[in-house]
Amino acid sequence: MLLTVDVGNTNITFGLYQGNELKNTFRIMTSTPRTSDEYGATLLDILDNIKVKTKDIEGVIVASVVPGVMHALTGALERYVGRNPMIVGPGLKTGIKIVTENPKEIGADRIVDAVGAYEKYGGPVLVMDFGTATTYDLIGADGEFLAGITAPGIKISAKALWEDTAKLPEIEIKKPDSILAQNTVTSMQAGLVYGQIGQTEYIVKKVKEEAHLDKMYVVATGGLGSIIAEETDCIDVYDRMLTLDGLRYIYEKNVK
Repeated sequence: MLLTVDVGNTNITFGLYQGNELKNTFRIMTSTPRTSDEYGATLLDILDNIKVKTKDIEGVIVASVVPGVMHALTGALERYVGRNPMIVGPGLKTGIKIVTENPKEIGADRIVDAVGAYEKYGGPVLVMDFGTATTYDLIGADGEFLAGITAPGIKISAKALWEDTAKLPEIEIKKPDSILAQNTVTSMQAGLVYGQIGQTEYIVKKVKEEAHLDKMYVVATGGLGSIIAEETDCIDVYDRMLTLDGLRYIYEKNVK
């Protein structure tokens, strides 16, 4: 089995693959400080619960945007899983050629999403990840990473509303029944969700316009991506497991 690990700003997401098939996924919070022993104990408990033995895990690959957790996490994987993890970064084969001004600025998560989108859907493809930040990355017909746009994620925007204002409450992020809100909660939900939909549609339109791409596949992923994908025709598919699949593709390219 292959263990894929996506270290995001909010959650660490794990995926277990048997060949090309994703068998299990599970998450733990990134923000909770843990030692390598705590990571290891948590991993062993979860693996035991889903009836997976560490000896069945033949490889591990990690992509991270949170450097502060890597020492403890990689130590746990080495000590408790018994595998030296492959870390997404310079030197690994990805099949994606980064042609932006400073390739080193492109985060590992965006590279992994680009690989997943290009391998599964071909190019040109615009992959958007609705995570802590909302990112839009354009991959060309031959796998070139052409451009990237970064915007505040829905949760960041929501948190700014209720933390930086005296009277606005913390709310659940979901689409209200109508944009014509009648109370504080639904007015915030309308602004957050419909605002994100509008942003998404405009960015897709401008990318197509400036890149001169009439035909471009648009893929969404990330925790809140399903809410947006359901409300706009500019997104062709919502792929919840795109990042984990991207990690599998990168692992396979490098072990071969």
